[in-house]
Amino acid sequence: MKTLTLLRHAKSGWDDPVARDFDRPLNAKGKRAAAMVGRHMRSLGLAFDHAIASPAVRVSETLEQIESGYGRTIAPDLDRRVYLASAATLLDVVHGFPAEAESALLVGHNPGLEDLVLLLVADGVDPLRDAVEDKYPTASIAELQFEGDWASIATGTARLTRFIRPRDLDPTLGPDAD
Repeated sequence: MKTLTLLRHAKSGWDDPVARDFDRPLNAKGKRAAAMVGRHMRSLGLAFDHAIASPAVRVSETLEQIESGYGRTIAPDLDRRVYLASAATLLDVVHGFPAEAESALLVGHNPGLEDLVLLLVADGVDPLRDAVEDKYPTASIAELQFEGDWASIATGTARLTRFIRPRDLDPTLGPDAD
């Protein structure tokens, strides 16, 4: 059984005057949400033996905050293909994970992460999948499990075992809160 955890970067600052989207930093709410999600990851005992992340500034800053709450370093490999990637590109990245990895973390952006969940988890009566389809908010985690190896993961072969949004942990981190 393989476990793939998808983490969307935390809320970034649109007010920050950066020249490129790639360089946008997190805002204060995003930093708070990421640290809280990291603490929750620690409480669940989540561990990863492989990690890949987009090299965008907001992803790096998300990981810094996640690690502060999680209490350990994740140290992902940075992969430019993950930056604003489609679900198909993200699936190609996952197919390339090392065979010996049992639990992997992929940190990136929407809509690619949301689309990847919807691609890999069969449509049906699954309230977690429905929640992802409704919205995959910033700093949210989706955990998927698969039989077989990374290279054989295909459409509809995953089971969505967790979907954790910051607002589930603290209502003040929801969309209507400042």
